[in-house]
Amino acid sequence: MRIDILTVLPGLLKGPFDESIVKRGIDKGLVEVHVHNLRDWSNNKHNKVDDAPFGTAAGMVLAMQPLHDAITDLQSQRDYDEVIFLTPDGETLAQPRVNQLSLSGNLMLICGHYKGIDQRLRDHVITLELSIGDYVLSGGELAAAVLTDALVRLLPGVIGDETSALSDSFQDGLLAPPVYTRPAVYNGWKVPDVLLSGNHAAIDAWQEEQALARTKARRPDLLEGRDL
Repeated sequence: MRIDILTVLPGLLKGPFDESIVKRGIDKGLVEVHVHNLRDWSNNKHNKVDDAPFGTAAGMVLAMQPLHDAITDLQSQRDYDEVIFLTPDGETLAQPRVNQLSLSGNLMLICGHYKGIDQRLRDHVITLELSIGDYVLSGGELAAAVLTDALVRLLPGVIGDETSALSDSFQDGLLAPPVYTRPAVYNGWKVPDVLLSGNHAAIDAWQEEQALARTKARRPDLLEGRDL
C-alpha cells in the first residue's frame, strides 16, 4: 500500500509515522507513507496557499491552484483507489470503512486547513470525504494520522499476531470484552475464574457475553437493527 498525504504542515506528521505500528509497516516495506508540502506546488512568489472566500464568510480557504496542481501531479504518476478529503462534515470513519480501504493499493489524503477547500474540488476531484468525529481540529493532519494508523495495522505482516487486529473493538460490531494479564491475583483483585479454567469453549462464550454486555452499556447504538 502507498499513502500520499497533502498538507500545509508536514511537520505535524513526523512523530506519528516515526513510531510504533506505522513505522513497523514502513520498515518492513509493507506500506509507503509520503507526506507532501502543498507549498511546493504554489505559483505564488511567497508560496502562499490560502485565499479569501467569495461572499461574506470569515476566514481563509485553501487556494485552488496549488491543491489542484498537487493532486493532478500525483495522479499523473499513479492511479489512486481514493482521493480522500479529511473534513468534519465527511462520513464518520468506522471500522467497516477502514477494512475496505485497507485493501487499496494507493490512497491520497488531503488535509483540510483554514475553512476548508473549494467546493468545486469536492464536487469534481475528491472521491471520498471522511471525518474522525463530531468536533473541529485546527487541520486535517491529525485526522490523516488516525486514518493511516487504522489502515496500516490491518495490513498482513504489520502486527506480529495478525489475529489480534481481528478481535479489536468494532470488527464484529461489538466493543471488545475486558482483558486481564498476570498475576491472577493482584492487590486482592482476582481474574475471573473462567479465564483460568483452560476451557476454551467456556472462555469464548464468556468473552462474547462480556462484549455484548459492554456494548449494550456503552454503545447501544451499535446494536440497533441487530437480532439479539
